[in-house]
Amino acid sequence: MPKNKFPLLHTINDPADLRAVPRAQLRELSDELRGYLLDSVAKTGGHLSSNLGTVELTVALHYVYNTPHDRVVWDVGHQTYPHKILTGRRDRMGTLRQLGGLSGFPQRSESEYDTFGTAHSSTSISAALGMAEAARIQGVDRHAVAVIGDGAMTAGMAFEALNNAGVSACNLLVILNDNDMSISPPVGALNRYLAQLMSGRFYAAAKNAGKTVLKGAPPLFELAKRLEEHAKGMVVPATLFEKFGFNYIGPIDGHDLDSLIPTLENIRQLKGPQFLHVVTKKGQGYKLAEADPVKYHAASGKFDPAVGFVKPTVPAKPTFTQIFGNWLCAMAEADPRLVGITPAMREGSGMVEFEQRFPERYFDVGIAEQHAVTFAGGLAAEGLKPVVAIYSTFLQRAYDQLIHDVAIQNLPVVFALDRAGLVGADGATHAGAYDVAYLRCVPNVSVACPSDENECHQLLSTAFAQNHPVAVRYPRGAGAGVAVQAGLETLPFGKGEIRRNGKGIAILAFGTLLHPALEAANALNATVVNMRWAKPLDTELLLQVAGTHQALVTVEDGCVMGGAGSAVLEALHAAGVEVPVLQLGLQDVFVEHGDPARLMTLQGLDAAGIQASIARRFAAVLAPMARAA
Repeated sequence: MPKNKFPLLHTINDPADLRAVPRAQLRELSDELRGYLLDSVAKTGGHLSSNLGTVELTVALHYVYNTPHDRVVWDVGHQTYPHKILTGRRDRMGTLRQLGGLSGFPQRSESEYDTFGTAHSSTSISAALGMAEAARIQGVDRHAVAVIGDGAMTAGMAFEALNNAGVSACNLLVILNDNDMSISPPVGALNRYLAQLMSGRFYAAAKNAGKTVLKGAPPLFELAKRLEEHAKGMVVPATLFEKFGFNYIGPIDGHDLDSLIPTLENIRQLKGPQFLHVVTKKGQGYKLAEADPVKYHAASGKFDPAVGFVKPTVPAKPTFTQIFGNWLCAMAEADPRLVGITPAMREGSGMVEFEQRFPERYFDVGIAEQHAVTFAGGLAAEGLKPVVAIYSTFLQRAYDQLIHDVAIQNLPVVFALDRAGLVGADGATHAGAYDVAYLRCVPNVSVACPSDENECHQLLSTAFAQNHPVAVRYPRGAGAGVAVQAGLETLPFGKGEIRRNGKGIAILAFGTLLHPALEAANALNATVVNMRWAKPLDTELLLQVAGTHQALVTVEDGCVMGGAGSAVLEALHAAGVEVPVLQLGLQDVFVEHGDPARLMTLQGLDAAGIQASIARRFAAVLAPMARAA
């Protein structure tokens, strides 16, 4: 971007440059940073609303704290674009979320200012506490700051960390970035004054001295304590965080640098755990995002900032998420026992229409995956049929609950696993690479792998018809474009199908990789089996194919280790059948962010890659067939 458009911002190459800027110019710098951010995301796509809301907070943190010596941990991390711009990555923002470019989240390997990698919610307080304790043990004069959103505060892990931190003597600051409320100007001005007063060293010293004196007279101490809580309760939220052992300050306007900076400077002088409550606005400074922060939470592609997001004139193919949402409403209409559960991903999981049509059967439990799964178990124990709509990568957070509260009790919970396989721009932290491996080893749990949109609809119905836990995994985005048949037809449980008859080699496809497998098979004259189920495996069909082919190939968009291909090897070994097997899938690496199709090509999971892998491994099998042809 031209330097003359953002002249002050282009003088900032690291936070040391920022700290040299006169305080009077920080407002101008923040305006330029917000403009640069908007122009940048408009060209690359990415998270927008949350980043527009953290501009001033980011400026204030790097201005007051000596980063990277002082540690700042950003929860979830999708609000760190201003942080990246101010920490030497401004000129690389054009590579955001692209292969070989900047990650959309903090990455320790990317910058020393990214002190801890975050992308899943509610981890920041635990990580920052660990850093603060490490500094105390090592005798290092260092501050640790955790920035966490109000949504992330709903997770139990955040409160576990608060409970631990409250009895610690280390220097930890937790900043609650609250963008779910607003402060009217009079209250904001009053809170600015009170926050600076309560964060000052004189107030803290006087408060501690008073407690020391009054502890000699227990009735007076209790009275003073109650008066303090009552007085603070008139102008601030309840003293929940003080009960955890934190010194609570706020709420203050998170867009007011004249409030943020003096308050942070005061807090930096205090010892022990501190809690600062700031109020921000998602989409701040961009009217379209302010009006619809959910719509502008994440931009999937380029857009014109002057116009905003515009729906394509040609309707796109329905996504798997939309297929699930339509199925959920249809099944809810047919069966009053169905209840839908989401851990704060209503839009992302396709449940908007379900909430509107069946509000009494819709439950958004917040960012609380563990609770979501056990809650579903409780509903199922009472005769209802819960459907948990959850991203594959987020179900990992509730693995114990899946085993202990659902599988052991064999409760009929359907897990609709969105974002299975690689997810593209969000990278390794959001990839659904492990679900088949971590689910199929659990007794009572079944795993379905639909190959297209219609089969996804049918397998969801099949899963719902079972009386035990079943997961149906499907990828992000659209599929092959197969039309979905009307009705709620089921498919045979645990059974696959042969989709192409060939010779010599049989490809066993699990999920949407059936389609590149078919393309590769056409070139090789191989048989293709649509397995549909990773568990229970269709062993009858497997043994039939193994007995009539010289080699087998398994293809899946999950991890090879422990995945569906491993299930095939186990079944063949149990049956005493010896046949060469090539397993194709995601290898033992974390796949970085980038265009999904490009990533699949790099993993050798497109049609050409599958064909090439088979040709290399089974050249001896293919050669006689080629000569015969």
